[in-house]
Amino acid sequence: MKTEFWMTGKTNHSYLKPGIELYTKRIQHYTPFASREIEIPKSKNPKEAVQTEQEQILKLIQPNDQIILLDEKGKSFTSYDFAKYLQQQFNSSPNRLIFLTGGSYGFGDDIYHRSNALISLSKFTFPHDLVRIIFLEQFYRALSIIHNHPYQH
Repeated sequence: MKTEFWMTGKTNHSYLKPGIELYTKRIQHYTPFASREIEIPKSKNPKEAVQTEQEQILKLIQPNDQIILLDEKGKSFTSYDFAKYLQQQFNSSPNRLIFLTGGSYGFGDDIYHRSNALISLSKFTFPHDLVRIIFLEQFYRALSIIHNHPYQH
């Protein structure tokens, strides 16, 4: 199974790019993995922005994809529980596993309906750029737990 991390918009802060590259490379040591930035035209109208983003994302999703949204309404995990959850996903889904971050205004209803699960990274609100590095680090941490690598200590 291939795992992907889809991010809405570009990474705006250049200081985060080396960290994103570092964790992506580390993750690829354990599993087929790719990150993808989805270009969304800017809009000052929240409804229009959500609708445009939703249309772009839905075009990219294949029928057998497992979609997990990173969303404040999602389930929270400890790092060890996330590792168990991730292992279950790897064991049960031979298709593409996609973790998805939304834009500034959240996800549209059709994205919520298409998703298979929601995960919350924290009760805090983070800038979208920072969520990228936080998720990638936690994903790598979960893989290191699964593979008994000492990184998690």
